[in-house]
Amino acid sequence: MTGAFMVIGLKHGKAKIEDKQAKEKTYSLVKEFVDRFRSRNGSIVCRELLGCDISTPEGRDLAKEKNLFATLCPKFVQDAAEIIEQILE
Repeated sequence: MTGAFMVIGLKHGKAKIEDKQAKEKTYSLVKEFVDRFRSRNGSIVCRELLGCDISTPEGRDLAKEKNLFATLCPKFVQDAAEIIEQILE
């Protein structure tokens, strides 16, 4: 998700510290992204999306064993890309 937030910030983020309007626009778009992604997938948290905690060796092993990186992650990346594309139009 961080990458999506960075893209939104790059396009709509504030260039000057006092630019509150740009900050509000960026926050609004990030919220919209999160809401849309959560609506499609039920969560924005990897361990909830995958059903295991890939920040641990055991979780990574389980994800590899279940082939989650090849079966689930591509859909999440595609969903994020589609949502970003729609938001940034």
